[in-house]
Amino acid sequence: MSEPAEQSTATAEQPADLPAAPRRRTLGTRLRHFRARVRGNPRANTAWRLGIGIVGTLVLALGIIAIPYPGPGWLIVFAGLGILATEFTWAGRLLRFARRHYDRWMAWVNRQNIVVKVLLGLLTCAVVLATLWLLGAFYLVAKLVGLGAWTWLQSPIA
Repeated sequence: MSEPAEQSTATAEQPADLPAAPRRRTLGTRLRHFRARVRGNPRANTAWRLGIGIVGTLVLALGIIAIPYPGPGWLIVFAGLGILATEFTWAGRLLRFARRHYDRWMAWVNRQNIVVKVLLGLLTCAVVLATLWLLGAFYLVAKLVGLGAWTWLQSPIA
């Protein structure tokens, strides 16, 4: 009766001469290891944080400019804050704050009457038209279609 017990223990053991299966690291693990190596070098860490700061600020500024226009303005803002939040704790706090208030604003707008929604849409349209006028886009298009005499379309700042 002791013979089957010996067989079961012998099959459970692996020979020591077989190599272990290679470990596959996920992309997230590799990125964490890379970032840890960069943190270990003060110059590389400063350069990394500076690069993240520049890229995140550019994306954030593009998002702020795009907010009143049709498209993903707020998504770009949140992406810029997310980039900055990978290295700066203040950006993480600002991201949570902005996201919380954006969600509250959208919930409030969704509860409103259609008249309020239309007025908000008209306000957004007025902001878009005003910025296009201030940037000189209307006069540029007017000149292209032969209406260059309409000088009232010229931007006061351009």
